[in-house]
Amino acid sequence: MRARAIDVLIRGAGPVGCALALALRGSRHTVAIAGAAPAGPGLQPAFRPIALSYASRLILERLDAWRGLPTTPIETIHVSQQGGFGRTVMQAADSGVPALGYVTEYAALLALLQQRCRDLFLEGEAEARCVVHAEGSAAEAHEKRYAQHAVVAMVGTEPASRTLAFERFTPEGPLALLPLQGGYAVVWSCRPERAAELARRPEDRFLEALAAAAGRRPGKPVQVRSRAVQPLALRVHPARRGERAVYIGNAAQTLHPVAGQGLNLGLRDAWDLSRAFLESEDPGDERVLARYAASRSLDARSAIGLTDALAGMFLGAHPIARAARGAALTALDLLPGPRRFFARRMIFGPSALP
Repeated sequence: MRARAIDVLIRGAGPVGCALALALRGSRHTVAIAGAAPAGPGLQPAFRPIALSYASRLILERLDAWRGLPTTPIETIHVSQQGGFGRTVMQAADSGVPALGYVTEYAALLALLQQRCRDLFLEGEAEARCVVHAEGSAAEAHEKRYAQHAVVAMVGTEPASRTLAFERFTPEGPLALLPLQGGYAVVWSCRPERAAELARRPEDRFLEALAAAAGRRPGKPVQVRSRAVQPLALRVHPARRGERAVYIGNAAQTLHPVAGQGLNLGLRDAWDLSRAFLESEDPGDERVLARYAASRSLDARSAIGLTDALAGMFLGAHPIARAARGAALTALDLLPGPRRFFARRMIFGPSALP
């Protein structure tokens, strides 16, 4: 029996693939998701915090996939370096948005999106005019492994967190503390052997190390749960498109978690691709895919370059380098125009450009 034909087949049932499916549902193009269908209650998923930008909120609202998602807003981000002077503070009001971002758990977002598109999951095989790869990094992706692993954990503090996030650059790598449900979701990048040792430490010794790295501003860490270690790498697919095929999200690029750009970039991939498909008769037409790939190039290249640079530029403890970094942070804090542009670039992508 011949497989039935559809217009757009999305391989991958993560947030990016589901977002694209929802953006195309009800259009002139038939769409289906090839991936693991949403399961019923089962094992508790691993703790995985994510920071959604305000632009990602707008995308999810348009997909009717925001209401009901438990989030904690980020109204202020405090950026500093351990053991050195200089800091900068970015605030939502300065950027003309109600929040710079929102912190939630990956599992909660995935469950909401998959529930919204349950009827689009594919049973059996299908031929498609265009295959969208959103299933994660492919074997042919170019890879750069960082000499860092990330310790991910949920930490309780006294006082409780509110709407202030911290990006702290340490000599071993960036440390993010993201407000979530009164505590902080911690993403701590450091040497692989150090990450493994931190994950094994008794609770009190882990909290002592975190307090020393984070400084006093986030409050006193008093408890930790859900510790895990994640290797870090940059993976970039050599092409965003192929013959009647296109790559989005982690299938196109997997980033270092510093600055929280990965999923937000993927959601912009999905939204822009849906606009390209909606304007075309044939979603797999070479010209359609070429225009889409070209339109995403600036956003992707700048996000890749920025996160790759931030992952390494604060490493080490040389006094001269530390002083230069402190001067750069101080200058950014004193110049509202560049600071506002930087914040809006992280939120909106290239649309923040003049």
